[in-house]
Amino acid sequence: MSTVIHLEYDTQKPLLAQRLMGAHKGDFGHVLVIGGDEGMPGAPILAADAACFAGAGLVTVATRPQHVLAVTVRRPEALVYGVEDGIQLEPLLARASVIVLGPGLGQSAWSEALFQAALKTPLPLIVDADALNLLARQPRENQHWLLTPHPGEAARLLNVSVQEIQADRLYALKQLRHRYSGNVILKGANSLIINTQDQIFLCSRGHPAMASAGMGDVLTGVLAALVAQGLSLAESAPLGVYAHAYAGEKAASDGKRSVLASDLGRYLQRII
Repeated sequence: MSTVIHLEYDTQKPLLAQRLMGAHKGDFGHVLVIGGDEGMPGAPILAADAACFAGAGLVTVATRPQHVLAVTVRRPEALVYGVEDGIQLEPLLARASVIVLGPGLGQSAWSEALFQAALKTPLPLIVDADALNLLARQPRENQHWLLTPHPGEAARLLNVSVQEIQADRLYALKQLRHRYSGNVILKGANSLIINTQDQIFLCSRGHPAMASAGMGDVLTGVLAALVAQGLSLAESAPLGVYAHAYAGEKAASDGKRSVLASDLGRYLQRII
């Protein structure tokens, strides 16, 4: 029988050290967000937004060249580069301290090239969205990543149905860790987390108003920002999930039926 640790704010908040008065942006890491295939600039924008709000020192977005203006207008604090292939991505990988791989990445030849280039780096990886779908086609293990599937993506990663995932989410979580290694978050109501020490966490916070597009992109940005600030993937996963769910609750606190992913940023600033 596995022991499941229920996440509480008081146990998670101390992971974040106080910032010194002489701190500068270089002290808080560099997040690289890779994604945004044809027609999907919004996903990497949301991830970059969240990384900024959650305290990353620097945030860079690598995306399709035609999306550079959209990202710059929406988030001027981020650096943004249009890349055509994995070779153009390499200098950006060299400057990063943590990578978000997947928001709006797509499953094209361009997507595959960036996916393969990112997997060559020893940097910590937050893997989400279409990067998970690409991974499902070519399974591999990596101790230095954090996979963040929702039930549909988990089903593809394990080659089972969504119904099977939801029927026993704890078993599915363990199977994902067994097959892919590293750290895993199985998203959804009562998100589950397993780390490289096989500790299992349950987050019971959140709100049904969070059932809207882009919430997962925001979570990836939060997780990456925490890693950039010096936390391990194993530490970042439970704290990030909790902060994201709590921010969703705050955004929906005045009775909203639905909140937008972009509503969470200001709440994240206060919570983290």
